[in-house]
Amino acid sequence: MKSYHACVWIDHQEAKIFGIRADDAEKTILSDQRPPHHIHRKANHLDLGTAPMDRAFLAEVAAGLKRAKAILIAGPGRARTELAGYLQEEHPAIARRVWGVQAMDHPTDGELTAAARKYFNAADRMHQ
Repeated sequence: MKSYHACVWIDHQEAKIFGIRADDAEKTILSDQRPPHHIHRKANHLDLGTAPMDRAFLAEVAAGLKRAKAILIAGPGRARTELAGYLQEEHPAIARRVWGVQAMDHPTDGELTAAARKYFNAADRMHQ
């Protein structure tokens, strides 16, 4: 990835990493290779009923972000916060370059890159 800005959209099965430039974006798709795992929820159970994210998958995503200087993490549910927490614990140098974590359900690639450009245009002024 040659871009200064990167946006990663992540859920529990897939991560899309975009190197954001002014007029285009470079896309990389990573997938969790584990088979889907269904957890049954029980009444009055404190856990959310979801399997934790695969640490090898999170490590692969972190490797895809290591050259970016500014990172926006987006995604549905807990996946985005799990990635942010993983980076904080395992890759603090990358975590320091995370400028934002935003909820975003399932946008198209165009919607995601447009939202990331808008975010980085505003954030660049605050980080100078």
